[in-house]
Amino acid sequence: MDRHGELWSALQELAPWQDRVLLDLGCGSGFWLPRYQDAAEVIGVEPDTSLLGLAGDQPGNARVLHGSAEHLPLPDASVDVVHARFAYFFPHQDFDPTPGLVEVGRVLRPGGSLVVIDNDTEHGEFAQLLRASLWAASQGQDTYASDWWRRRGGHTTAVMSSWEFDSRADLEAVLHLEFPDDVAGTWLRAHPDRTHLSYGYLLHTWTRD
Repeated sequence: MDRHGELWSALQELAPWQDRVLLDLGCGSGFWLPRYQDAAEVIGVEPDTSLLGLAGDQPGNARVLHGSAEHLPLPDASVDVVHARFAYFFPHQDFDPTPGLVEVGRVLRPGGSLVVIDNDTEHGEFAQLLRASLWAASQGQDTYASDWWRRRGGHTTAVMSSWEFDSRADLEAVLHLEFPDDVAGTWLRAHPDRTHLSYGYLLHTWTRD
């Protein structure tokens, strides 16, 4: 995923974290924490206690805490950059993540930024697969999330990257895991020689005054 670094370059440009304090909100097993080794400090927060043990062994500048977007175990104005990668901030008609945004605003220093990494559901081959599945019907308006952030003073940046696999078998396994068999099968038959597909991200950025 993102082998050529399009996503990471965009994240760095939007909110650099070198020599700053970065919070990875919803860090899961801590997979991404080593990528922030040039930050002054890296803090992972994860609500699922079953994942905390997996995330515990981290580089010297990183630590992992139990918490959630709405209850961050951090002091006021203690963080420079917050990343939320497919975690909590999924605004739609049935869920308003404003409480989490308020809490992130509390721990951010003035001028600090939250960057939410989300799927682009309009552009790229991954988006085509999403729209062909039942997922699309459950999500409603494609622009809802971007509109939600805009109304709160945020802005959205589109980044086109790709999923690249070492073998055709790896690609087939992932697509059948991510999508219904009929959707994955249709795409695979239409692209018999492919080991990659285009994958678009939306980066929603909100900066504390």
